[in-house]
Amino acid sequence: MASGPVAPVGAAPATLAALLGRFPEDAPPVGTAGAAVTIVLRDGESEVETLLIERTERPTDPASGQVAFPGGRVEESDGSLRVTALRELEEEVGVTPSDLQGPPKYVSTEHAVRFGIRVAVFAARLGEGKNPPTVLSADEVAHVFWLPRSALGTTRRVHRETGLGLMEVPATVYDGHILWGFTRRVIREFFGLPAEDERIGPAFAPDPSRGRGSDADASRRQG
Repeated sequence: MASGPVAPVGAAPATLAALLGRFPEDAPPVGTAGAAVTIVLRDGESEVETLLIERTERPTDPASGQVAFPGGRVEESDGSLRVTALRELEEEVGVTPSDLQGPPKYVSTEHAVRFGIRVAVFAARLGEGKNPPTVLSADEVAHVFWLPRSALGTTRRVHRETGLGLMEVPATVYDGHILWGFTRRVIREFFGLPAEDERIGPAFAPDPSRGRGSDADASRRQG
């Protein structure tokens, strides 16, 4: 039996329609950010849930093992930042534009401090009965999972390696996954939760195997 509704954490609206209705259809010019990510949402059994990935642990990847939104850096062939977000969404978890209930809405452009890159953030709703997100390449993504909004209401302190060395940082721990840094800051802002000291956390990391064009040395992934 499905559980009853859960009171939403944060000041943002409770329903998906209202959450997405806050943001415009348009997007900033492609040159204003070096990467793009998508906050994919769905109605869970009792509350809104957000799609997250856990990156595969690799010695060449500074964001190895981090929890993130699907996304990555802009490529020269991308006609817009929305195209970047949609391309990466399909490449990483197999979600295509037809799987979404409408085009992604532009939320904001955020600075991933540690790696000095601006990231365009979009949000979209997964359509009912559409292809479920899945791991397409184990070399890049180890797990996909859905984070319930209520999980963001509890903060734990964990030790993580940051740009300033090993530090104790605020985190959300859910089903064994540890969410901290850039991704946690963005998702908390999206749901109207107060800011915490998360700006020293992991951001986008270089991926030499996929570098090309003028952004080849730009950082690519976020944690």
